[in-house]
Amino acid sequence: MATTTHSVSPHEAKKVIKVGFLLLDHFTMIALASSIEPLRMANQLSAEELYSWQLISEDGQPLSASDGLSLTPDFSIANAPELDLIIVVGGLDITRAFTAKQVSWLQQKARKGVHLGSICTGAYVLAHAGLLDGYNCSVHWECLTALQERFPKVNCNNLLFSIDRNRITSSGGNAPMDMFLTMIARQHGAKLSNAVSDMFICERIRTESDQQRMPLRQLNNGGGCKPKLVDVIQLMENNLEEPIELDEMATFVDVSRRQIERMFHKYLDCSPSRYYLRLRLDRARQLLKQSNMSIVEISTACGFISTPHFSRCYRKHIGISPRDERKMAWSHVDLVPAATTANETGNFVYMAHASSALNNAHAEPSYGSVAI
Repeated sequence: MATTTHSVSPHEAKKVIKVGFLLLDHFTMIALASSIEPLRMANQLSAEELYSWQLISEDGQPLSASDGLSLTPDFSIANAPELDLIIVVGGLDITRAFTAKQVSWLQQKARKGVHLGSICTGAYVLAHAGLLDGYNCSVHWECLTALQERFPKVNCNNLLFSIDRNRITSSGGNAPMDMFLTMIARQHGAKLSNAVSDMFICERIRTESDQQRMPLRQLNNGGGCKPKLVDVIQLMENNLEEPIELDEMATFVDVSRRQIERMFHKYLDCSPSRYYLRLRLDRARQLLKQSNMSIVEISTACGFISTPHFSRCYRKHIGISPRDERKMAWSHVDLVPAATTANETGNFVYMAHASSALNNAHAEPSYGSVAI
């Protein structure tokens, strides 16, 4: 595979770069499409086969995406062709969506020098395989906390994507498009990459320095939120294990304590301490659902003075105890039955994709967490 860290000379012989996408159960379709489409359009606009791509699953059988739609892979991992780059396509419930056989296959490919990458939550699988130790890594923000706590040797970040030597990792949604557009630019020049971007009505190609999630984005549609308030919340988000006092935050952002309190009440309708507590509880919820850390360890990691104090706060604000939250998350119980209909022979021929997708999402840490 051509290097992803340096520009390629226009006179350099072009090689078809073979990309394989390893689909995990309940992978996200938008992340997969955002990866493949730039490769397709690069071929179309250059009138050359610069890239080829194949879909791979463990056994070659069809897999359901997070939206309930099903795709049939081209190969199983046993008969997959030689590849230059393998991308792990993650999605829902990533800590339980992969198998030991898939991990072993990825490790084998790494030993052979195949470049590896991931999109959405797929980096968790590479980290589990020990293939991201010492590498910069981007993963969907929903999975970031669990990956940081579980794999401290991985250099996690909150960026859209990371290209570090022979590893390329991206967060979810349409962020993989930016990663692959950047890869195309480095391998075949910015002119081609920009042309692909134009074809997809992409206003600009976001870079490795762009963050995937900014504080208060969901509350700041009107653009009226104060930058200082964003700064305070960033401080909070970066100091969940060891909470800092409000007076100290005021010093950091160069405003008074009273000004901070007024901003929180005006824009968020709550006190700074309540908002800070909610951030810590949200992280605790992610760890309860995504990691095997003990409740004592989670309590400490989220800045609570004791486990009983953590449990009381969790029950009061989330409405359930930490222990019960974990039991529900790991129960594998279908909460919403998928709707089907039968034909005259009694065979089921249709599944309500929306119902199926909602059912699968119930175990996700973010389920129902955004107030609308």
